[in-house]
Amino acid sequence: MRLIDQLHRWIGGVLGILLLILGLSGAVLVHRDAWIGLPHAGDARVADPVALGELTARLMADPASRPQSILFASDTLGLVRLSGKGGSGAYADQSGAIVTRWSSQWERPELWLFDLHHHLLAGDVGETVIGIAGAAGLFFVISGVTLWWRTRKTFVFRLWPARMTRPAVLRHHRDLGILVAPLLLLSFYTGAVLVFRPFAALTLGPGAPAAIQGALKPPAGSKAALSEQIGWRAIVATAHRRFPDAELRLVSLPRKGSGLITVRMRQPEEWLPNGRSTLWFAADSGALVAARDARALGWQAKAFNLFYPLHAAKVGGLGWRIAMTISGLALALLGGFTTWSFWYARRRTIAQRRV
Repeated sequence: MRLIDQLHRWIGGVLGILLLILGLSGAVLVHRDAWIGLPHAGDARVADPVALGELTARLMADPASRPQSILFASDTLGLVRLSGKGGSGAYADQSGAIVTRWSSQWERPELWLFDLHHHLLAGDVGETVIGIAGAAGLFFVISGVTLWWRTRKTFVFRLWPARMTRPAVLRHHRDLGILVAPLLLLSFYTGAVLVFRPFAALTLGPGAPAAIQGALKPPAGSKAALSEQIGWRAIVATAHRRFPDAELRLVSLPRKGSGLITVRMRQPEEWLPNGRSTLWFAADSGALVAARDARALGWQAKAFNLFYPLHAAKVGGLGWRIAMTISGLALALLGGFTTWSFWYARRRTIAQRRV
């Protein structure tokens, strides 16, 4: 038990500030669509396939300003987001008129906050660090519950330490941690598995990582260049004929020379905000190459597709957003006070003992 206690303290002391950053940024991002606050952000989503085809054709028409991808309006945000190279982009209304542009993600708080939460503003390296923090968080929750059990009779519900002394902060840490342990366990696990897919085996079985990889793998493309004669209206119409009940979510140009235009759609029963029902079209002819229905995926892939909506509160309405906000704020408190008690209050206590 002493070893568990020491590991809990030292790993927490090292990662405390990182947990504070993840908790605060996550709590803010949960409500991202509500605070963007641009004109037309509150517009109702346009669902007509003909109108969406016209919108896509208009936005993709000019090679000089053509976006790399189009993220269509949703039920919670009435703006269309255009993503370009080097972090550039724009928001447009659902007629295609540009509302605002940016040349860097630093000009849009929702973009750099997302990058901070998911990549620590450091690309793949930052994402790996985030995954490690999520894995460490699982240890924090399990070891914290184990350590709390010895002192359970002293439990007091308190949102803030009674005093800013090390013993009071440590007691607050234990009691707050046990209150939010289920939410933190979910947040840490879903966050870790989104970075390190082998973690999916813990809940979905040993074959889950391979099943998920297979379900997300795109078909082989012809490496053809994008033609200027692509019929964007026809592509959108074909996608809606293939999945008539689905919501158009994303159109993306070929990446890494794949030669495939990607269209993602969201079936009514899908929780994932951008769906996993995917169609691929040849970049040179616009012909349909392959289509994958999210409803036909194996149960492990379907279960994996639930992790992000749960983690980001993209399902469950206001009630679940509040729950995940509490999780984020509690994580920020636990991480911040852990850092303070381990690096500052602990040294001050040791120094006082030496006097």
